[in-house]
Amino acid sequence: ASYESARFVPSDQLHAVQQIRKLRGGSQSQLMRASDGHHYCVKFTNTPQGIRILANEMLASRIGGKLALPTPQTEVIEVGEWLVTNTAELRMEYHGVEELCSSGPQLGSRYPGNPEEYAVFDYLPESLFPETLNRQDLIRALVLDKWLGNADGRQVVYSRPVCGTTGYHLTLIDQGYCFNAEAWDFPDLALHGVYYRNYVYQDVTGWDSFEPTLSCAEQMTLDDLWDCARDLPSQWCGSDPGAIHELIQTIYRRRPKIRKLITAFRDSSRAPFPNWCRSSSCS
Repeated sequence: ASYESARFVPSDQLHAVQQIRKLRGGSQSQLMRASDGHHYCVKFTNTPQGIRILANEMLASRIGGKLALPTPQTEVIEVGEWLVTNTAELRMEYHGVEELCSSGPQLGSRYPGNPEEYAVFDYLPESLFPETLNRQDLIRALVLDKWLGNADGRQVVYSRPVCGTTGYHLTLIDQGYCFNAEAWDFPDLALHGVYYRNYVYQDVTGWDSFEPTLSCAEQMTLDDLWDCARDLPSQWCGSDPGAIHELIQTIYRRRPKIRKLITAFRDSSRAPFPNWCRSSSCS
């Protein structure tokens, strides 16, 4: 029955065809199958976290992609009114009161694989972390999170095929609190935007540990940033759609601050980088 929604949407537009399950988290997102055959984590414009969360997710994830970090592909995904009204689980809850999820254009972040073929975990014990094949990307994610003012802890999921291979692949998810969520400002606290356990940073030995992501961020152009915002719906920018122009300019101007922000985390009470070499004899 879920496929009925497709007839209300142009065939060349990505649209949701089936709700799979509600996902955990404050945005109350939904795992949905789309018309391209892929699965997406869908955040709705009436999320309790505020509509700018969708803009943040799209913009920050695409900037992460420019930095060759494992952020999800993000798309505008049409969720038809028929699908919403005929799917009991497509509901938002506000202090015990339910309302329908919004129909129309929503934010879709590509899920890491078909859920029938991939196992996805939001936690790995420390003993299994070395089996993460791209674990260095979690170190390099500090460049993205410090640059874009992620006011949340760094969120990740680990995935691997159910059959056939060993090892996990790490994906950086939930960029909604970049730019300080709805505020679109940058408090720049030392412990913002970092992973909650230090063991993921044990391989940091100096600035080379953040390359090539760090140099790529410092060299990014205004055109690169605008390319990341190219089809971002203006209504996702809140009451002042024009604010996106100042946000892009601010992101561009912040590039020279990235090293200073990482240094503040390095020198914080967390002491996250026990193997950082400061000797003049180190490379």
